[in-house]
Amino acid sequence: MTDRAVIKFSSEDCGICHKMSFYDQKVSEELGLQFVDVKMQDTATYRKYRKILLTQYPDKEGMGWPTYLICDSPEGEFKILGEVKGGHPKGEFRSKLQAVVDAAAS
Repeated sequence: MTDRAVIKFSSEDCGICHKMSFYDQKVSEELGLQFVDVKMQDTATYRKYRKILLTQYPDKEGMGWPTYLICDSPEGEFKILGEVKGGHPKGEFRSKLQAVVDAAAS
């Protein structure tokens, strides 16, 4: 099992981000992924993972709210495997995450 994680970049005042928080962590963990919640307002956590976000979105253009980046080794030499942007119903969110994991495995 690799050190694979879903990193959620969100904002405290985003309604969809809040709605997704009812199941996004649970779904991620059910798929065997670690879950890191990065709120833009939490500067310490944001600073720690900013490099990953800026690798995918150098000027933050095209980001969704929330943006989930699935990556290996987020604490070290990370590799971004894919992303899920915006709000989705629970089943669809699971399918989208699973698709990224499956694509990385092939």
